[in-house]
Amino acid sequence: MAEVSKVASAPKRKAAAKRKPVAKRKPAAKRKPAAKNTTPEFAVKAQEAGRNAFLVGLGFYGKAFDQAQERYNTIQDRMESRRKQAEKLYKELVKRGKKVEKDAKVALKDIDLPKLELDNLTDRKQLDKQLKKVKARIEDLKDTVGLKAAA
Repeated sequence: MAEVSKVASAPKRKAAAKRKPVAKRKPAAKRKPAAKNTTPEFAVKAQEAGRNAFLVGLGFYGKAFDQAQERYNTIQDRMESRRKQAEKLYKELVKRGKKVEKDAKVALKDIDLPKLELDNLTDRKQLDKQLKKVKARIEDLKDTVGLKAAA
């Protein structure tokens, strides 16, 4: 018997189609090279303009902050001086009040008011006399304190 070889044979390829010849291209026209100096100059100028704009904003902020700080300090100084004036005035008024109180107590002790009895209340002349004394003493106190009469 004859031996049959079991070797697989490769399939046959189709014949390649003929290609059309490609037309030769014309050499590209030479381009003028871009000016090498203009691009970096423009970039540098643009970068510098952007930085300057940033610095303007920063300078504006700094100036506004300085002005606000200056106004704040001025107001603080005014408030401090007014506090000192208020404290000084307060002490003067307390001193003046003590003097007026002392004068009023002396004036009230000087006025002789008899003990109120029913008999003394009916004596009209006695009451008028006491009333005149009290009014005179009150006027003296007003002059001492520096008050002007209302009526």
